[in-house]
Amino acid sequence: MLAVAGGKGGSGKTTTALGLASALVERRRRPLVVDCDLDAPNLHLRAGVPRDPDVDAANPTATAHESTTVPGVDVLPVGDADEDDLATTLDALPESRPTILDCPAGASEAAVRPLRAADSCVVVATDSREGIEDAVKTAAMARAVGTPVRAVGVTRAVAVPTGLADATAADAVPIPDAIAPLEAPETAAAYATLAGYVEPNT
Repeated sequence: MLAVAGGKGGSGKTTTALGLASALVERRRRPLVVDCDLDAPNLHLRAGVPRDPDVDAANPTATAHESTTVPGVDVLPVGDADEDDLATTLDALPESRPTILDCPAGASEAAVRPLRAADSCVVVATDSREGIEDAVKTAAMARAVGTPVRAVGVTRAVAVPTGLADATAADAVPIPDAIAPLEAPETAAAYATLAGYVEPNT
C-alpha cells in the first residue's frame, strides 16, 4: 500500500492520489484509492463517485466505485465510517492490487494511522516556505513509523524548490499547475514520473 500524505490541507494530496492511480492504469494495473480522511473526506467528490455506501470493514472492496473522472480506478469512499471502521478496513485491504491511501492532513493519530499501514509513502507539498516545512515534517513522521518515503510531489510548481530533496532525503518531482490536473498531459507526465518511484512498491 502507498500512502499519499502531507501536513497541509489543500496541498493537492487527493488529486495526486488520483493522478498516481491514473498513471498505474496506464501501466495496466487496477488501482484502489481509499479515502482515509474521516474529518474532511473529499476523495468521492474529486473521483466522481457517491459518498455512500459506507466502508464495509469486512469486505472493503465490495463498496468501491469506479471513478467517473479517472476510468479504471476504483475508489473506496469513507462515508460515515469511524476510526474503528477505518482501522479494520486498513487491515482487510487486498494485497493483490495497488492500493493508494489518501491521508488526512496534519500530524495527529488520524494522519499517522494510514502511514503506519502503508508499505511506502509519497509526500505532497506546495512550493512555499510553509509547504516545504510541512513536507519535511511529514517525511520525518513517515519514517518515524517505519514507512519509507519514495518521493515528494511538489504541486503547482515548474521546478523543485532548492534543498527540498536533501531536506526530505527523497527525490522530488514538480507537478505543474493545470486547470484540470487529472486531464492535462503535462500533469499526467509528472504523475507518471512519481509512479516510477513507487512501482512495484504499491
